[in-house]
Amino acid sequence: MGTISVIGAGLAGSEAAWQIAQRGVKVRLYEMRPQLPTPAHETGDFAELVCSNSLGSRLETTAGGLLKKELQILNSLLLEVAKETSVPAGGALAVDRSLFAQMVTKRLYAHPLIEVVREECRELPEGIVVIATGPLSSPAMASVLQELTASENLYFYDAAAPIVLGESIDYDEGFWAARYGRGTADYFNCPLTKEEYLEFRQALITAEQAPLHSSELTDDALAVFEGCLPLEVMAKRGEDALRYGPFRPVGLVDKDGRRPYAVLQLRKENTEATLFNLVGCQTRLKWGEQKRVFQLIPALRNCEFVRYGVMHRNTFINSPRVLSPGFQFRDHPQLFLAGQITGVEGYVESTASGLLAGINAVRVLQDQQPLILPRETILGSLANYISTADPGFFQPMNANFGILPTLDPPVRGKQERKLAYSQRSIEVLEKFWSAL
Repeated sequence: MGTISVIGAGLAGSEAAWQIAQRGVKVRLYEMRPQLPTPAHETGDFAELVCSNSLGSRLETTAGGLLKKELQILNSLLLEVAKETSVPAGGALAVDRSLFAQMVTKRLYAHPLIEVVREECRELPEGIVVIATGPLSSPAMASVLQELTASENLYFYDAAAPIVLGESIDYDEGFWAARYGRGTADYFNCPLTKEEYLEFRQALITAEQAPLHSSELTDDALAVFEGCLPLEVMAKRGEDALRYGPFRPVGLVDKDGRRPYAVLQLRKENTEATLFNLVGCQTRLKWGEQKRVFQLIPALRNCEFVRYGVMHRNTFINSPRVLSPGFQFRDHPQLFLAGQITGVEGYVESTASGLLAGINAVRVLQDQQPLILPRETILGSLANYISTADPGFFQPMNANFGILPTLDPPVRGKQERKLAYSQRSIEVLEKFWSAL
């Protein structure tokens, strides 16, 4: 039947290799560690967790917990091993980091259809390939990805503004408008009085920042990178710096026909308008500080963050330009991409992308159409997001209820709504999966 190559034995690559082999197809799994180490990994074990040992909530009324339930339905190896190596962590799924990686490595080595190649893969093997080299891809593989995607579609810095749930915005405290009335009123504008603006600025410039993890990621470097100067650094340049920058009110009038003192604009992150991006608010503030500071803005007093602003060295591609919802390259149908490099963010999300990429690699080998999961599922919506988001503003995304299609009919109450999302997803996925 042939062999499928998987490059990288991190979370995504390990899961992809297992899913392929479980379907009766031979796998050649390339892993360059420990011969060629990375700045973050300490061992040569597969699926090594380089940051926290927590995989997030187990509760199915959370997006992360629901994604784990979906992976359970889809027979994920890594989720199974995580449960077997779990340590007490309240409502979260945390693992013994070393034991988890060792067990994943042992399971993959023991599979009769998986051949492990301990060397750097410097060019793409022939045939069907799943690339899962992660944000710490070797220079050789980074060059391959640049060639595949065109260099302008490969990002080396993750400089992203916060994203909030649309339903958590107080729309009575703002107005829809386009600057100077040009085009349709696609932005929601959050006005501030002079007093509110000064209070916000003071909180912003005195808030605690997250430490830099790379000597390359200085404020000056970020200023060069697409003009992504941290909002707090800009605010320190003068009292009116924000009002002449991302908070400028010029060309906007509120519902009473007056120009506000300052305005924060929110841009739709998806077509359903369930997620909104805080335009121009790239920041290095600690997450708790971001919530405290941005909730000083009247329209955002009760906002719920699905992603906080981040600024760190990262490698990810502009997936909407090059990937399908099956994690398949549109222009190279024998190639698949999985893991954080696709723009999914988080341990479980990376694992899930590897699972779907592995399944679809087998389907292409068998002359079948790639599997596109229903949008009502977290994984289906995550795959849809990274392949259909606006490529001009694309940034990585983790699992959250905001990427799901809205409930019909609507459900009142936050917890009731989350439960309804979860129940719908599980019901849809179980029906979809059993039909296959």
